[in-house]
Amino acid sequence: MKTLDKVYVNGTFITPHGTETLELTNPATGELITKVTLADEVDTRQAIQAARAAFETYCKAPLGTRADYLQRIHDAMLARRADLLEAINQEYGAPQWFAGFALDDAIRSWLVAKEQLKPETFRYSLAAGTTVMLEPVGVAGLISPWNISLWFMCLKASTALAAGCAVVMKPSELNPQQNMLMAEIFHAAGIPAGLINVLNGKGEVVGVELTRNPGIDKISFTGSTAIGKLLARNAVDTMKRVTLELGGKSPVIIMEDADVQKAVQFALQVGLQNSGQACVAGTRILIPESRKEEFWAALKSGVENMKVGGPTEEGAMIGPLISQRQWNRVQEYIQKGIDEGAELLTGGLGRPEGLPNGNFVKPTVFIHVDNKMTIAQEEIFGPVLSVITYKNHADAINIANDTIYGLHAYIAGEDLAAATKIAEQIQAGRVAINGFVDEPRAPFGGFKQSGIGREFGPFGLAAYLEAKAVFEVNS
Repeated sequence: MKTLDKVYVNGTFITPHGTETLELTNPATGELITKVTLADEVDTRQAIQAARAAFETYCKAPLGTRADYLQRIHDAMLARRADLLEAINQEYGAPQWFAGFALDDAIRSWLVAKEQLKPETFRYSLAAGTTVMLEPVGVAGLISPWNISLWFMCLKASTALAAGCAVVMKPSELNPQQNMLMAEIFHAAGIPAGLINVLNGKGEVVGVELTRNPGIDKISFTGSTAIGKLLARNAVDTMKRVTLELGGKSPVIIMEDADVQKAVQFALQVGLQNSGQACVAGTRILIPESRKEEFWAALKSGVENMKVGGPTEEGAMIGPLISQRQWNRVQEYIQKGIDEGAELLTGGLGRPEGLPNGNFVKPTVFIHVDNKMTIAQEEIFGPVLSVITYKNHADAINIANDTIYGLHAYIAGEDLAAATKIAEQIQAGRVAINGFVDEPRAPFGGFKQSGIGREFGPFGLAAYLEAKAVFEVNS
């Protein structure tokens, strides 16, 4: 078992003032793997103070200096890729194919952020005598979730550093190995002390302090809608700038002209990605009433041919859930679906055959689902899909939009023009047609209760900048 009893503050690994400890298990085996000491409010205030001091210098640094730091972190991360992948395997359990994809995307994020460091991004003329300057907002508190912690850490921190901000990070306390490896990488990259601080700590302690402390100028949070609302309430007293990327209940609209095998393969890819532990997962599959039998058969066959297994197991497509608590939560939703009258097409309660240990869930598909059912309205965060039939395109669009969420949507069909027309009517921050697209420069965020603001690319960078207009008048 690893003991992690340090936090990274002001360029140094220090023993935290906090004394609470947390013991964590391997989600695939149940084996105890980590004991972590958690930071408290005192540690958080110390990290904020260090970040404020670093910001005073860094905000004036030329773009070339920012670019150099981003490149250094990228290189240091690349050198520790094997260690990072092992940490993901041990404490999160994502299948190897997904873990590798997410890790490489995280490493690349530092270079994507570096691409944006152009003078015209930060200063331009609007009209004769009018100049717009975009200046860093200040110290950013970055709060990220447990579903591939380091991916969120990198995407947020790379953008904040590109903007000229200093950072205090509170990644999920359920991923301490990933968190401390990233701290080691920041340290090895030789960035200035205090520019990035990393705290293992609980949301109700460290997260609350970040959102209330006047030393933090901006909060970027990824997580549940309920917690996002709480953070926004806390942040308003000091008028912090807030970016929230929250929950989702994304629809997958399969059009009448869709090729059944291609469409089902796409639907299962986006619905069961990251073992269903993804805010963008397409968990509501909308199929035409006229073709329901063939799509039901294809979905049943497709799911039952997907291997469930540990992170390093050959051919495993779906891994365990992060914790026993999450496993219990997903079981409750499966039971709720049964109780409300949905029919199990495949899967159901309990663990898959041959996997008596670990937090494994049977990949589950419900049919005869009404969009008003709990399983169709609430974010489950596990490998559970709801199949809903529709009569025509207008009906499909209404069902797709009948949710409090609006993070992502997917469409499968042969007629791209028709698919695009549907996409234009979907209330979601991103819509993907016939394939999952990973474009780190495109804006990412949600409509409705899926969040406030956008991350990634120019839109994400703008969230860490304040606009100042300077007028020059000849006397």
